[in-house]
Amino acid sequence: MELHSETFDPTDFAWRGLTLTSAAAAHIRELTSKQPGLLGVRLGVKTTGCAGFGYVLGTVTQPETDDLVFERDGAKLYVPLQAMPFIDGTEVDYVREGLNQLFKFNNPKAQNECGCGESFGV
Repeated sequence: MELHSETFDPTDFAWRGLTLTSAAAAHIRELTSKQPGLLGVRLGVKTTGCAGFGYVLGTVTQPETDDLVFERDGAKLYVPLQAMPFIDGTEVDYVREGLNQLFKFNNPKAQNECGCGESFGV
């Protein structure tokens, strides 16, 4: 067997994907209905926080060429291919906690999370 020193290529993997709860899908549909030209929400990952990685959310008016699209009931979640090794299998929910409403991530790859819940490690 020959060893290769190539860099990681996320296109070499079969992904389980991400799922949206009905609450998350409803919130994304609400956002897109209020803003003409808005296609959905992008979920990415960046290096940050005390646990290593943090979730990054943004809106999408133009998909990137490497985006994977996950859809539920007309709501679209765009995920950059490079983020998939860190968040594959994640369930995206939208919850109310006290007076706050926010996206929550049930990420099976997260080995640990910081105390404030803003970052995770894999």
